[in-house]
Amino acid sequence: MTCDLLIRNIKGLVQVREKFAGPVCGSAMANLPILSDAYLTVSSGLISGYGPMHELSASIRPAATIDASGRFVFPSFVDSHTHLVFAASREEEFVMKLQGATYEEIAVRGGGILNSAKKLQQLSEDELFERSIGRAWEIIRSGTGAVEIKSGYGLTVQDELKMLRVARRIGLETPLTVKTTFLGAHAVPKETSKADYIDLVLNEMIPAVAAEKLAEYIDVFCEQGFFTPEETEQIVEQGKAYGMKPRIHANQLHRSGGVQVGVKTGALSVDHLENIGEEEIDLLRDTLVMPTALPGAAFFLGLPFPPARRMMEAGLPLAIASDYNPGSSPTGNMPLMIALACIKMKMTPEEAINAATLNTAYSLELDDTVGSVTLGKKANLFITKPMPSLAYLPYAYGSNLIESVVLNGNLI
Repeated sequence: MTCDLLIRNIKGLVQVREKFAGPVCGSAMANLPILSDAYLTVSSGLISGYGPMHELSASIRPAATIDASGRFVFPSFVDSHTHLVFAASREEEFVMKLQGATYEEIAVRGGGILNSAKKLQQLSEDELFERSIGRAWEIIRSGTGAVEIKSGYGLTVQDELKMLRVARRIGLETPLTVKTTFLGAHAVPKETSKADYIDLVLNEMIPAVAAEKLAEYIDVFCEQGFFTPEETEQIVEQGKAYGMKPRIHANQLHRSGGVQVGVKTGALSVDHLENIGEEEIDLLRDTLVMPTALPGAAFFLGLPFPPARRMMEAGLPLAIASDYNPGSSPTGNMPLMIALACIKMKMTPEEAINAATLNTAYSLELDDTVGSVTLGKKANLFITKPMPSLAYLPYAYGSNLIESVVLNGNLI
């Protein structure tokens, strides 16, 4: 029996699921199946076998072998919320924040999303791709194998399309599995009224994005000073009419009503949730909407962290994503997000890993192909450096613990 790759002597093969349907919810999030002293085989880009080492057949003839003694093998992270395509960093705003300026004050002073839009509008599509592709390889090296990428720094028809084309190109020119989201309703350009801009989003941007089939999803920044719940619903419903499923920026800075809109419109996820309360938690019960925490943004902006324990105690699932963007979470490092979830949201390592693999895969409609070690799923995996235990990954939060990455069955 031949295979392309054999990984043997694995100390712990993480997230082993014979089959999986639906998200991990509530108390079940504490259950993370790990197979000790294991092997795994890869054939034609897919996971073709695994089991305890004592069951490894001598008849297997691999083209390549990796000895993972003392190491853990994980399914690659699925990062379900990023703004990875952007023109330039915004460290000058970081300094303003250190000097006491709030997120809203920075926006009023010409910073924030409008600052990113101004810089992006000055670049060609090729220039934007060259500036973004390095970030894609960066997240691959930190263990991410599938990623969602939003537009939202264009704010004109041509520049929103440009962003989405670049995101699609990243999916073609790297091993990442990429899903794209149209976020034209991210902010209102200074030179136009909100009513006129919403009209542009509804009647020009959405049809143009749909015509080129550039986005699976539509998102709106439902927040005070940006888009109201009523405006969010209007934009989301138009996106749905053009075949885009909703995801909502909800309850980041205030109790914005974003969760309510997400539930009402059947959103796949409501993301941020730094300011979620009992009303929203109760509303999310018995829905298919995935609550998604972005701990990097809460950390960077000094906001309250989402109440993960309360949501899980209510029986909800929870996902964790990076929110990689130049203004409020300038990293796509998912091991760091897991560490923040453990340290600041009091999640266990098992809960946080479920949130960053299976539940994010579910929210991106990728749970049939990635997010767990399951026969027939993509061989998207990473191998750690020698580690004493699973908990060492979030515990040693400043260390690079990833030794090797396999995506689509290929060693990167």
